[in-house]
Amino acid sequence: QVQLVESGGGLVQAGGSLRLSCAASGRTFSMYPMGWFRQAPGKEREFVAAISWNGDITYYADSVKGRFTISRDNAENMGYLQMNSLKPEDTAVYYCAVSSVDRTHTQAGYYDYWGQGTQVTVSS
Repeated sequence: QVQLVESGGGLVQAGGSLRLSCAASGRTFSMYPMGWFRQAPGKEREFVAAISWNGDITYYADSVKGRFTISRDNAENMGYLQMNSLKPEDTAVYYCAVSSVDRTHTQAGYYDYWGQGTQVTVSS
């Protein structure tokens, strides 16, 4: 079992930055990929970024590529999402998730453990 708690969300002006954190408990966090997803009001949950268990492989949604950076610190059981050049369309609840399969995926169905989410609001 893995428990996840996100933090770092908030209100920021367009062009600003935020760093989301994901604190994980459980021995298996460091063994599996993790991802960040987001859900805006009235929209389906969408993939944002994913990282392999050792950080060697990363994937990004086209909409955030070049602006967001996913990372992890397995020694501290932490995951991060650095978000720069934020846009109003980035406004959403952001969730971190951990998979229980070895391969890094972008589809939410491969992720078994989810946090409660943190709100990110970008004003224009």
